Amino acid sequence: MTQNGRSAGSRRPAAIVAAAVLITALSALLAGLAVVYLRGPSTSSQPALPLPARSTPATAPTSTPGVPVSPSPSVSATPFRYQPLWPFTSTAAAAAWQRAYREGGQQPWHLDPEQTALSFTTAFLGFTDINKVVSSTVQRNEARIAVGHAAGVAAVLHLSRIGQGTDAPWEVVGTVDTTLTLDHPHYGATVTSPLTASGLITGVDETIRLTVRQPSSPNPIGDFCCVPTGGTSHPWSARVTYKGATDPALTLITSTGGHVQSVERFAITALRPTR
Repeated sequence: MTQNGRSAGSRRPAAIVAAAVLITALSALLAGLAVVYLRGPSTSSQPALPLPARSTPATAPTSTPGVPVSPSPSVSATPFRYQPLWPFTSTAAAAAWQRAYREGGQQPWHLDPEQTALSFTTAFLGFTDINKVVSSTVQRNEARIAVGHAAGVAAVLHLSRIGQGTDAPWEVVGTVDTTLTLDHPHYGATVTSPLTASGLITGVDETIRLTVRQPSSPNPIGDFCCVPTGGTSHPWSARVTYKGATDPALTLITSTGGHVQSVERFAITALRPTR
């Protein structure tokens, strides 16, 4: 009995220890399964590190909710198919005004072909009596503005937009000649002083005057008066001397008048001085 009792007693602690070990192992296994279930399955597409929170780029424009943001188009000096005469002497000068206008709205009259035409006749040419728009035709980037006085049309100015965008300014580039023409030198010709000009005129007791101007000079740099002429499509010719040409282009003006006012009709062309 004693031997059997001792044997039975010695087996009980071993069984208890084994049971405790088994319970501990089962608890660890259940805990591991719980962690795996909560984390979800591991896949190769998941990043090893957490993704950063979304942020707005520093260059993103601010806007009112529901209103789309339209970035301002850039302004560049694009090629111009005419010779710039006035008010800008180059495409770069026109682009500089365009940038200033977008920033502060300076000189908005550059966007109006009629105002530009009248400023050309009164401010640049000095024909203060030619201060009316008789008719106007504007098609996209080209305009024909007939300017005149109480007695009628003095000239039809040709204007063109210079630059890009809907805020490209208007530029005077020449005239559409009718009863007074300026045919020589040809448009855009390179000239030296003195120069000889010629054309046709229809009228009675006319006097042809030649004037040379450039935007950087407040007064004419050349002037000749006058050649008496008249008839129907009658040829005329005159010579003018100029000095101090510094701008990229010169405006040669022929004019006639004396019946009602000093200047009644005129025509212009663009010339390039020899450097």
